[in-house]
Amino acid sequence: MKTGIKVADAMTNKPVMASSELTVTECAKLMRKYAVGSLLIKEGKDIIGILTEFDFVTKVVAKGKNPDDLVARDIMEKNLITISMDKDIYDAMMDMRRNDIRRLPVKDDEKIVGFLTMKDILKIEPQLFDLMVEKISLREEKSKPITGGKFEEGMCESCGNFSYRLRDETGLKLCPDCSS
Repeated sequence: MKTGIKVADAMTNKPVMASSELTVTECAKLMRKYAVGSLLIKEGKDIIGILTEFDFVTKVVAKGKNPDDLVARDIMEKNLITISMDKDIYDAMMDMRRNDIRRLPVKDDEKIVGFLTMKDILKIEPQLFDLMVEKISLREEKSKPITGGKFEEGMCESCGNFSYRLRDETGLKLCPDCSS
């Protein structure tokens, strides 16, 4: 299911980067300043990793470590999964889904030239939301109001809008506005 939209058209051209020597606290302040959930980590001119909110939670806070005693290199993800800027955003979404990640550094030849997030893709092509959702497993799924009962939540099969109150009418899941 190609969209015809290239990664180059959806990516951020100027991703926020940080030196591998910045403390974790300094990285957090940089992320807050630019309102981003991740940083590309560099040494010299080379991108050597990515640092995300998840890294802060699992590698610092949950382990009771002091963020002032650690530098970006200590907690960053070193195994960068990247995508070429000429790929379709559908390919990017599938790479994210397959690798259970939400961000992809974008390469042109061997140089990182941008950054693509799940949010970037969904803003441009919201129809890909269903592909992303298939990967998400819900805790206590049986107690969630997604299936069963009088109503379901999801996309109306008539107008395409999201609703928490879908009804099954003649085999179609319809929102209150579209149901008879």
